[in-house]
Amino acid sequence: METRTLRNWQNVHLNELTKIAAEIWDLLPMPSTIGLVAEMGAGKTTLVKSLLNEAKVSQFEGSPTFAIVQSYCSPIKGNIYHLDCFRIESQHEAFELGLEELLDESAYFFIEWPQNIGPILPNELFWLYIRSNNDQSREITLCHDY
Repeated sequence: METRTLRNWQNVHLNELTKIAAEIWDLLPMPSTIGLVAEMGAGKTTLVKSLLNEAKVSQFEGSPTFAIVQSYCSPIKGNIYHLDCFRIESQHEAFELGLEELLDESAYFFIEWPQNIGPILPNELFWLYIRSNNDQSREITLCHDY
C-alpha cells in the first residue's frame, strides 16, 4: 500500500475552514472514507462541521461521541456519515455495532479515531491529519492510501 500527500494547509485558523472544506471536497471522489487523526481537542469535529456545511447539510447534529454514528443527506453529495469511534474498545465491538456493513455503503464517511476500527477500514482510504500549532492555528494534511 502506498500513501500520497494530496494537499497540506499550514497556519489554518477557524475563519478559514470554509475555504479549506471546499478544497477538501474538490479532492475527494465519491464514495470516500476519510479518517481524521488528531489529538483530543485539535478540531476534528469542527472540521467535519465545516465539511458538512460546505456540502449544504442544513443541521449539524454535533459530535457522535455517544451515538457513534450520525447520518446526513446532502443535496449535493448524497449520504454522509460522521463516526466518532473514540469509545470503541475492540474489533469485536465494531463488528457488533454493524460498522463493517455500514462502511460497505456507497457514501462519504468521516471517521474520528479511525485507529479504533482499523481492521474494518477499507483499503482505499483518505486521511486528514490535524496538528495544533502554538499560535492556535492548525496544520491540516490530506493523504490517500491506495
